Amino acid sequence: MQRPETRARARALQLLYAWELSGEPSIEAVVARVAPMYGRAAPSGYDRGADLAAKAVAGRPEFDRQVADAAEHWRLERVGVVERNILRLALAELAEGATPARVVIDEAVKLAHWFAGAKAPAFVNGVLDAVARESGAL
Repeated sequence: MQRPETRARARALQLLYAWELSGEPSIEAVVARVAPMYGRAAPSGYDRGADLAAKAVAGRPEFDRQVADAAEHWRLERVGVVERNILRLALAELAEGATPARVVIDEAVKLAHWFAGAKAPAFVNGVLDAVARESGAL
């Protein structure tokens, strides 16, 4: 069984994916559209997921700059939608400062294993490690 925090991160990633592929409406609009898939009420942990997704969207310009700087030889446009949103989500959580950087990175790598391609976990780990070291979080 997954921890509630892990489930919230997975939901946040799903929201960010839906947000980006549907033309970047408000996160509230995406939550309203996705919530019925989980039944009438949003499942436990959904509020945290929506909060993380909203923070990732709000900080997107800065997070994308950090990713572009850390991802040597990769333009942000070449990074897959899932990987890009995993990175934004992790950077939003790092910016909060409530969760240790190593835990945030480990959880992001776990999401990459679950939702992205075979090379994604190493890419996500490398980018987040570089950003965390640059910011002093590691």
